[in-house]
Amino acid sequence: MLLAEAGNPPMLKVFTMRVLLTTTSYQDTPGDHHALLESQGYEIHRERGPLPESKMLELAGQFDAFLCGDDEITTAVLDKAQPRLRVISKYGIGLDKINVEECTARKLPVLFTPGVNHTTVAEHTFCLLLALVRNLVDSANSVRAGQWKRVTGNEIWNKKIGIVGLGRIGQEVAKRAIAFGMEVHGMDIYWPEAFAKENHVTRHETIESLIAAVDVLSLHANLSESTKHLVRADRIALAKPGLLVVNTSRAELVHMPDMIAALDAGTIGGYGTDVLDEEPPPADHALLKHPKALITPHIGSRTYESVPRQAMRATLNLVNYLKGEKDVIQANKF
Repeated sequence: MLLAEAGNPPMLKVFTMRVLLTTTSYQDTPGDHHALLESQGYEIHRERGPLPESKMLELAGQFDAFLCGDDEITTAVLDKAQPRLRVISKYGIGLDKINVEECTARKLPVLFTPGVNHTTVAEHTFCLLLALVRNLVDSANSVRAGQWKRVTGNEIWNKKIGIVGLGRIGQEVAKRAIAFGMEVHGMDIYWPEAFAKENHVTRHETIESLIAAVDVLSLHANLSESTKHLVRADRIALAKPGLLVVNTSRAELVHMPDMIAALDAGTIGGYGTDVLDEEPPPADHALLKHPKALITPHIGSRTYESVPRQAMRATLNLVNYLKGEKDVIQANKF
């Protein structure tokens, strides 16, 4: 753009690329991703996400790129963000908060970071499971409070675990389950035949078959219309008494009122989850103080090893795309 003042020749005004950075894991964890982002000369506006649609609507239209977590990027947000917005770089792999279909229709690239957090999330899955079966949190808290409360727990050896979603994370969970001496069952529309055969994973075609066969149900599916409320009352009714459910994927895979009712009735013996339907949850969320629920604040992939991997990949995606380079991982094709 050419600007001129009286008596002076026109000058070229240079516009700085503006980036909205919202992911807190990215911002809070040390790593080389910070230097790479800062070195690009972008103007970086930082927020503490995940941001609701209302806040995204306040900010949209001011940025050339989003470097985001689980912020609500709806059609309304896209309407306001464009035509300036050129790219969305997602820190992580879950895209259910982004209207990817609408982005594709607009030829707006959505970049993401597969293959960087599967080890960490699998470890957290077993952190939740072991804490449930051994009453770890209550026992540790009672000792801290000056009590010596000895509660009897259970082994996971020789138990059956059902894994919903045998992608990278699900396969890492299966490996660890085998190491603990568990019998592994699984369900996935994209069945990993070679992995399943090598590791003796029993295949189930339906969630009804899987939930009826296992002692532990571990959720690792993407959220979609077909997987929303995958765990609900009619399927819980098929389970063995005391089924344990672990969720390190998406809260909406579980119908929350049905889960709470099953916990109250004892049909579900425990629910360990790293995800909630509202994050952070309101103080009166029914699951928060339930004695059979164990909740962590969406930290399944938040380790000093995993965060820099994810953050660097998200930054490389952003930087390379804006430079016109090919080393990007794009979720939507057009």
